[in-house]
Amino acid sequence: MADVHLRINGVDRRLEVEPRVSLLDALRERLGLTGTKKGCDQGACGACTVLADGERVLSCLALAVQYEGREITTIEGVADPIQRAFVRHDGFQCGYCTSGQICSALGMLAEHAAGAPSAVTEGLAAAEIELTEAEIRERMSGNLCRCGAYNGIVAAIQETQETRVAERDVPTLVEGRR
Repeated sequence: MADVHLRINGVDRRLEVEPRVSLLDALRERLGLTGTKKGCDQGACGACTVLADGERVLSCLALAVQYEGREITTIEGVADPIQRAFVRHDGFQCGYCTSGQICSALGMLAEHAAGAPSAVTEGLAAAEIELTEAEIRERMSGNLCRCGAYNGIVAAIQETQETRVAERDVPTLVEGRR
């Protein structure tokens, strides 16, 4: 058995697990965080996507012991407007993939903000990569939706990105001054 310390959704947790226990199984079976779904259990569907220090991770392929000391965010720890955007744009149907889609979208938006290109990025030398529909679809291609809610998922991500850009451009008031 291995003693593993993880910070999960802002809470320090210690687990005693066998070294072969996946991060997914540790979250679901040991900690009761069942929002992260077990889909294919082979890293092909993305339903199990969580964030480790803000980066996307397929938790079914990750061993819990690999994430010693890391910050893990599951859907239970997400408080972001993207969830409301998914509802507004019908970015889910059965909902099984939704937690992985949302965690993946948050990680993808962070990757995009950091300037990471994708396989369809035009003008790799551009100062800013436009988050087009093609960019979003490529960047989210590791997350499958068997119900086919992709158009709603893309629209929700686009709305979230547009809102974030608009909020960055709004000047803030400092002690009543404009």
